[in-house]
This record gives sequence, structure tokens and C-alpha cells, in this order.
Amino acid sequence: MARTNSVGKILLLGSLAVAGLAQAQQTPSSAPPKLERIEETADTPITVTTPAQRTTKKITEKRAPNGQVTEVEVKTGKSSYTMKAKPPGAVAQPGDASGGTLRPPQWKVLEFDFGKKKQKELDEAAAAAVATAPPPPPLTPAK
Repeated sequence: MARTNSVGKILLLGSLAVAGLAQAQQTPSSAPPKLERIEETADTPITVTTPAQRTTKKITEKRAPNGQVTEVEVKTGKSSYTMKAKPPGAVAQPGDASGGTLRPPQWKVLEFDFGKKKQKELDEAAAAAVATAPPPPPLTPAK
């Protein structure tokens, strides 16, 4: 019984302390709070744009001769990705967890231009040769 008595005393003491703190709170004064004056600054101009102006989205679909979508290319701002259809002989059935009609999206991370610089240089050289070539002699009339 001694233990129950000490636990009861501790609980009683704790509840009296909380009740005493609750009554010790100050009542709010009727005087208004002191306010500070904030200096005004120049407003910065705001430009409002519509969603159509913010993003330019271009979606290109490639279809098979039977009308089925085989590839979808989406370009949004700087980002672009491609989604390709699964081949018609895929094992998964529609409705399965892996049975969707499109494969996961593919992003182009880096693009290399192997041979394009050489071709460009050849095209420029040919254009320069045509520009600097002397004009052909005038044709003589046939007799």
C-alpha cells in the first residue's frame, strides 16, 4: 500500500502544479500594442504569362500503315523524350502488370555528330568552289 500512496501523492502534486501554472498566466492588457513604421520600397514590375506562353509543347506521333501508334515524340521547352510501342509479338497480355502498350520513355542524354563535321566541311568547300569558279564562255550559235 505504501507504493500506491506515493504514486498518488506524485500525481496529485503534478496536477496541482499544472493547475497553478494555468492560473498564474497574465491577463492581456487593454492598451494596443506599439506599432513600427515600415519604409516603402519601389515595387518590381510583374510579368504575367499564360500557360501557353510558358511551355511550347510539340507532340509527334508516328503510325504504322494499319493506323497503330508506333512512336510518340514529345518536346516541351528544352526537354524531349520518346515513347515507343511494344512489338506486336510481345508475350505480356493487356491488363497484366507489364502488359502496357507503350515502353517506358527514353530521353536523349548526349548526341554525337560523327561524320557530320566532315560532311559540313565538304559542303562548304563545294559551295566556295562554285562561288569562285569563273563563268563559262558564252555559247556560239549553231550553223
